[in-house]
Amino acid sequence: MSSYNEFKKELLKNPEVKAEYDALEPEFNIIQAMIDARKQQNLTQEELSRRTGITQADISRIENGTRNPSLEMLKRLAKGLGMQLKLELVPQVKKR
Repeated sequence: MSSYNEFKKELLKNPEVKAEYDALEPEFNIIQAMIDARKQQNLTQEELSRRTGITQADISRIENGTRNPSLEMLKRLAKGLGMQLKLELVPQVKKR
C-alpha cells in the first residue's frame, strides 16, 4: 500500500471492519471537529485547558480517542473554542 487512504480502503472491504468503523463515525467526527477548531485558532492543548478548566491530559485523551467526554465536557470545550455545540439526530440510511 502506498498511502493511508489506500490502506483504509482495503481494510473497509471487510464487512466486520466496516461495521465497526461506521459505528465509531460519530466519535471520530466530534474528535476531528475539535482538533480542527483548536488548530485553526492556533491553540495548544494547554491553552485550551486553561480556557476550559479541563486538564491538558484529558484533552489529549479525547483527541486520541481514549477518553469518552461527557456532554457537559463537550459543551465546555466548545465554549473554550468560542463555538457552540450542536448535536443532531438524523434518520438512519437504510441499507439494501
